[in-house]
Amino acid sequence: MATADRHKRQPSDRKLGWLCPFTKSIFPAWRRRRLRLDPASKLYFPYEPGKQAKSAVRMKNTSKSYVAFKFQTTAPKSCYMRPPGGILTPGEILIATVFKFIELPENNEKPIVDQKTKVKFKIVSLKVKEGTDYVPELFDEQKDQVTVERTLRVVFLDPERPSPALDKLKRQLAQAEAAAEADKKPPVDTGPKVVGEGLIVDEWKERRERYLARQQVEVVDSV
Repeated sequence: MATADRHKRQPSDRKLGWLCPFTKSIFPAWRRRRLRLDPASKLYFPYEPGKQAKSAVRMKNTSKSYVAFKFQTTAPKSCYMRPPGGILTPGEILIATVFKFIELPENNEKPIVDQKTKVKFKIVSLKVKEGTDYVPELFDEQKDQVTVERTLRVVFLDPERPSPALDKLKRQLAQAEAAAEADKKPPVDTGPKVVGEGLIVDEWKERRERYLARQQVEVVDSV
């Protein structure tokens, strides 16, 4: 009876077997996606021909692992990112700034505002171990483990016309600049070092005492 049931199930199993590689080919990025991006599909730039414009994208590591990321673009001569790549700890949030030089329109062409352009940005990710140092070669060494998180298209906004997208871009750029300035500041001097219960040790005094102790040892050795 069990043998008969097994033979009955085999045809249906064979019919469904082709679905596994098919579904994997459709959903690999969705299953392994590690970053949440905002905006999720577009990069907004204020349209200012002849100037270098700035955009921003917020990234959050939603996985439980350390994740390396890297930007790629179809226009490397006119675009660059800060940072171009890095490693995010689990739950870490980073706002990256994207710079693009906007060329002047040719032959009195109409400005491309509120429309997608041909320029694209791709963000790829890779699961790494804690303590890994970021180098771009990581993605070449583990190509089969790299996930394409999103492909973002460039969209120009009219800087003179208020819009929710423009307001959001300004907020994200301000947050990115504040974070960059905070990284530039030297560590705050917390004053003299406190050891034990209220004992204050002056750093220069401590160094001098160690120096004198070494001198005494050298004198004894010479004698």
